Amino acid sequence: MTQTETILPEETEEILERIAVLQKEKERIIIAIDGRCTSGKTTFARILSEKTGIPVMHMDDFFLRKEQRTPERYAEPGGNVDRERLTEEVLIPFREGKEISFRKFIRGIMSLSEPFSFPYENAMILEGSYSCHPELQKYSGLKIFMDIASEQQLDRVRIRDGEGKVQEFRERWIPLEEKYFEAFKIREICDYVIQSR
Repeated sequence: MTQTETILPEETEEILERIAVLQKEKERIIIAIDGRCTSGKTTFARILSEKTGIPVMHMDDFFLRKEQRTPERYAEPGGNVDRERLTEEVLIPFREGKEISFRKFIRGIMSLSEPFSFPYENAMILEGSYSCHPELQKYSGLKIFMDIASEQQLDRVRIRDGEGKVQEFRERWIPLEEKYFEAFKIREICDYVIQSR
């Protein structure tokens, strides 16, 4: 048994069947995977990609640049990603069936990379927190929310990023996510909710 097989959520087969139906019914579809940090969004996106051949686009590539990080922007629920650039460089070209060329956010220099080409046929997995923001929802044909208990979440932050990051996540990043989830009822509007185990 492979590692991927051991962590498959019980909803996986149903979701795969739903994706197959959507691909037959629609010219192009986006599967959005939103949810709490450390809940398994990236892992589940990889699983779906491996099983369907659908490429994955990561919300982490659309963090705000330094000049965008204003108090006003952070005060918006879900304001801490560059929805505008994602829409312009990825979602609109995807909807129109055009070539996608996008720039990735580079943390070390707080700036953008040279353009990358993103290959796709008729589907894309958009993975990451804020992927179901109201301004982005209209592009998604299927929405999945990954959930996790708060104590388990902090344990995973500790394992993934080290003890020094736990306080930062607890005091800054998790509250920003929770404000967004609550403001737009993200868990409630998703087609599937997967509880991390």
